[in-house]
Amino acid sequence: MKKIFVIGGGASGIISAVRAAENGSKVILFEKMPQIGRKLRITGKGRCNLTNAADIAEIVKNIPGNGKFLFSALKNFSSADTVNFFENLGVKTKIERGGRIFPQSDDATEVIDALLRRLAILGVEVKTNSPVKEILAENKKIVGVLVGEKIFKCDALILATGGLSYPATGSTGDGFKFARRLGHKITEILPSLVPLETEEDFVRDLQGLSLKNVRVKLLSDGKRVAEEFGEMLFTHFGVSGPIILTLSRQAAKLLNDGRFVELEINLKPALTPEKLDARLLRDFEKFRGKILKNSLVELLPSKLIPIILDLAYLSEEKRVDSVTAVERRRLIEILRGLPLTITKTRPIDEAIVTSGGISTKEIDPRTMHSKIVENLFIVGEVADIDGFTGGFNLQAAWAMGNLAGTAASLTENF
Repeated sequence: MKKIFVIGGGASGIISAVRAAENGSKVILFEKMPQIGRKLRITGKGRCNLTNAADIAEIVKNIPGNGKFLFSALKNFSSADTVNFFENLGVKTKIERGGRIFPQSDDATEVIDALLRRLAILGVEVKTNSPVKEILAENKKIVGVLVGEKIFKCDALILATGGLSYPATGSTGDGFKFARRLGHKITEILPSLVPLETEEDFVRDLQGLSLKNVRVKLLSDGKRVAEEFGEMLFTHFGVSGPIILTLSRQAAKLLNDGRFVELEINLKPALTPEKLDARLLRDFEKFRGKILKNSLVELLPSKLIPIILDLAYLSEEKRVDSVTAVERRRLIEILRGLPLTITKTRPIDEAIVTSGGISTKEIDPRTMHSKIVENLFIVGEVADIDGFTGGFNLQAAWAMGNLAGTAASLTENF
C-alpha cells in the first residue's frame, strides 16, 4: 500500500487526504495546531462559505491570482461537485446573494465534523500538534519528514501548509521555506483581501460608518486602475469592507512597486453631476434659511457632512441661500470623488488570503504534481493562487486537493 503524507490540515489538505485514502493509499495528515480546519472555522464569519455557484469561467475570473491555472482542476471538481461532496457527507447547503454557498446550518463546525468523520471512516491518521520540522529529500525525491525527533518515511507528499494570513490558524509560511529548500521558486508574498490604511486623519472621525451602493476607484499615479461598486467601511486606520478588500490585491502590488496609490469614493454613483446638482438645489430650497451642515442631512450620513464640506472649502455655518454655483460644483466634485491617499495595507496576518507563493509554472495543472520534485504535490494557498471573497478561494482549495490526492495515490512511478 502506497504511503502518502499530507502536511497541513486546512481545506486543500483535508480533501487531498480524503481522495488519496479513497484510492487505496495509507494516509497520514500532519497538522501543527491542536485541531485541523482552524481557518475553515472562521471563513464566512464562522458560517463557512464553501464555494460559489458560478460557472468555471466566472470562478476563474474571480481568482485574479493565476485563476487560469485552475481550469483543469475546476473541470475535475466544480462548485457543483463541491456541493455534492458535502451533501454526501450529510451537510445540506443553500445559495445566498452573489452565488455564495453555505451550509444550511450556518455553522462551520458542521463542515469540520463531517470532514473528520470521513477521514476516520477512511482510516486517515490525523496527527495534530505535529509540526513538520523538515522534509527529507534525496536526488529530487522526498523520502520522509522529520516531526519532533522522529523520521517518518513516505512514498509521496502533498504540501498544503497555507500562506501567511491568519497565522493563529497555523499558516506561518512554513511551506514557502520547505519549497525553497526543495528547489522551488517563491513569487513575491503580499497580503490580499486586506484593509487599507490612509494618510487622512479624518477617517478616525468616521470610524464605524458603513456606506452602501458607493463606487470606489483605485488610482495609481493619478490613473484609474480598477473600480468596484458596493459596500465599504471606515475604520480608525483607514477603510475596509467588501469592495475595499477586492481592490486591496492591486493596491498592495502598486504600493510594493512604489506607486502613489489613491481611492476616489463616489458617494452618489446613481446620479449624474446634473442630477446631483438638481438634488442639491431641491434640498437647499427645502432648507432655505438654514446653514449648510443642517441642509445635507437627507443626502449624507451626519458624520460625513463636516468632512465633505471641509474638503469642498465650504463653511458649515454658511447659509444655503448664499451658496454660489461655483461652490455647488466644488461640493459635487467631492461627493462624486471623495479622495483618500493609501499609505499601506494592514499587516499580512490580518489579510484573508496570501498573494504569491510557489510558482504555478513549477506545478502541473492537471495533477498538482511538482515539476521539480518527483513525488511532491502542491495545493492550496501555499501555491501562487488567490481569489476574491465569495467562496472562490475555498473552491480553488477543494479542486486542487481533489486532483492532488487522486494523482498522488494513482501515479505508478513512485
